Amino acid sequence: MRELLVTGGAGFIGSNFVRYVVNNHPGVRVTVLDKLTYAGNKENIADLLGERVKLVVGDICDKDLVDRLVANAEAVVHYAAESHNDNSLADPEPFIQTNIVGTFNLIAACAKFKVRFHQISTDEVYGDLPLVTSERFTLNSPYNPSSPYSASKASADMLVRAWVRSFGLQATISNCSNNYGPYQHIEKFIPRQITNILCGRTPKLYGDGANIRDWLYVEDHSRAVWKILTAGRIGETYLISANCELSNLTVLKMILKLLDQPLDSFEQVKDRPGHDLRYALDSSKLQTELGWKPQFTDFKRNLSKTIAWYQEHYQWWEGQKEMVEDEYFKRGQ
Repeated sequence: MRELLVTGGAGFIGSNFVRYVVNNHPGVRVTVLDKLTYAGNKENIADLLGERVKLVVGDICDKDLVDRLVANAEAVVHYAAESHNDNSLADPEPFIQTNIVGTFNLIAACAKFKVRFHQISTDEVYGDLPLVTSERFTLNSPYNPSSPYSASKASADMLVRAWVRSFGLQATISNCSNNYGPYQHIEKFIPRQITNILCGRTPKLYGDGANIRDWLYVEDHSRAVWKILTAGRIGETYLISANCELSNLTVLKMILKLLDQPLDSFEQVKDRPGHDLRYALDSSKLQTELGWKPQFTDFKRNLSKTIAWYQEHYQWWEGQKEMVEDEYFKRGQ
């Protein structure tokens, strides 16, 4: 594939994918379509822009724009999404528009122009698991979303599957576990706690912090998506996980220790409504069928690298910090 359209390519996971493609597949040109909302940042890909990477500022809900860009692509990798659970609870409408209507525009265009499509989705479509169990979500697990965000992503996945069956869309889907790494917006759990400490604020923990997440370093996600895009079977779904389950409290204490802070120097705040207990994905299909395996499996080491990135890039996040914390303060979080 020589001509990729990457939606949401100026966001956290999307920009890391663009960077991965540029660094590892020199014959590929990338067009990034990004609305540049608060979560999309041109600076994430500024050093890549040029002959091989171009940025189009626009909305996936703009059908005419989507049609023009898809017509010139060989494949679309669809990262663009409203993704923050707390925001979806406060105002669901943008999640419905972007995650459902925007996805519809893209798959309709890809079916029309016979362009390969890959849908980036989340483990949150499955709901949650009990805290004390070895059970993991599999491809046979039913969708059971808990928030407007996860419901909108579940809806988008179902649209993709319907277009594969009814309109011959050449598509695959991947559902990934929680990503971490550089360029992640500071509203998210790990960078929020890191930047709180770096600017002298008290880290915050929802409830007792027992909720468990299955952590995936963002470059492993990029490697998996490329493998699925180039070798995955049309119509199939692949789950992406590094089998790294840790509680929020454990992760916060690791951040505190790595930044030489007392392990009890955090504040417990009211829990998120409908807060999922545990996520865990079974990625065996991806590993056995396509030969992908996570390379970045040392969570402490990669967390330390992530902390170092935020320490070295104050100018990237410090201008947003007060606004983000003001929004959390309004919610008592």
